[in-house]
Amino acid sequence: MTDPRRAVPRTDALLADPRIAKAAEPLGRDLVKSIVTDAQQRVRAGLITPEAIVDDILAHLPGHAATLRPVVNATGVVVHTNLGRAPLSRAAVDAVAAAAGATDVEFDLTTGRRARRGRGALAALADAVPAAGGVHVVNNNAAALLLCALALAPGRDIVVSRGELVEIGDGFRIPDLLASTGARLREVGTTNRTHLTDYAAAIGPETAFVLKVHPSNYRVTGFTADVSVADLAGLGVPLVVDIGSGLLAPHPLLPDEPDAATVLAQGAHLVTASGDKLLGGPQAGLLLGDAALVERLRRHPAARALRVDKLTLAALEATLRGPLPPVREALRIPLPELRGRTDELCATLRSAGVDAGVVESTAAVGGGGAPGVELPSVAVALPARYAEALRAGQPPVVGRVVRDRCLLDLRTVPPGDDATIAAAVRRCG
Repeated sequence: MTDPRRAVPRTDALLADPRIAKAAEPLGRDLVKSIVTDAQQRVRAGLITPEAIVDDILAHLPGHAATLRPVVNATGVVVHTNLGRAPLSRAAVDAVAAAAGATDVEFDLTTGRRARRGRGALAALADAVPAAGGVHVVNNNAAALLLCALALAPGRDIVVSRGELVEIGDGFRIPDLLASTGARLREVGTTNRTHLTDYAAAIGPETAFVLKVHPSNYRVTGFTADVSVADLAGLGVPLVVDIGSGLLAPHPLLPDEPDAATVLAQGAHLVTASGDKLLGGPQAGLLLGDAALVERLRRHPAARALRVDKLTLAALEATLRGPLPPVREALRIPLPELRGRTDELCATLRSAGVDAGVVESTAAVGGGGAPGVELPSVAVALPARYAEALRAGQPPVVGRVVRDRCLLDLRTVPPGDDATIAAAVRRCG
């Protein structure tokens, strides 16, 4: 009897197949070889025939060498942490591609000498917030707070309200982060009410700074009291304000969300914020404020460990200089426009025999920003079984299930992806 293993095409022969060899150029030989090996196992198991192995290999080849997969965010959550927070603008994506090779990130092409790292991004940030005497960028907002504590408060006191000792996600907590630097936390007030006198009583010779943290991912309502930035700025010690979500100037849809320009005008000495939330850029921690304090942070040894790479600097500058990023576009899109797109998508699906309807929806800012703010929206409603099938598709489409219906909210979907969603839903039918 002939050994069935003899019918399995050899690895070297498969890798030499022109179609597979071409795929190996952008993906790498090792990755393609692993897919070839898996296909050979399927032949041995009788799942596919030897004649079908090349087509099977091609069907299993990924689009990229990395495992991260682009998805269509139809959840209605504008800044979705689990989906990578802010999607970059086309300008930012192009800037990243331009900076991917050798670039003048730390080099002056005129003089041929070393230059200030990321000077273009820093200048763009300074231009965006003229009230800031100095600016600096680190790898996320937690790193910005960490650097403040490392540079200003080792062995000294940070005064903070008990109502602002927040958990920032995945079990990480602001008090633990700050305490890890060797600083001492002086908690004042209570969970729901803190007064100016509480802060004043805690300030002494060992006070490094007062910290005010915006509760960007929750709300405390009812019998509450907190202290304004302007009042805290008059206590005679540095005031660091973590605004969190990265809003640089007031936004008409988010009147209760603090912004860097206003907080600095109210007297804050340092402001920290995120780059990949309401700003709509890459993950980054923004530091803005008093020039001498910012320079002190920049020159601290830990600043080197917390610095961002050239790709982040390129994306940040393009976000600040370029057109509105997708996050800002999603916030401002008019409801009638959303309704028109949703009606059209629903009609397309119905014509293909899909059980689809149009329902009112409520979108959210997300990403730890603007808690409680509801954005009126419209969604296509499908049977709940579509949710899993759409996530398994290519590209994956992520919606949300409400009352046994899969909702696809177009507020978080760029108009150019409507046809992609239609095709993905039809494939699930």
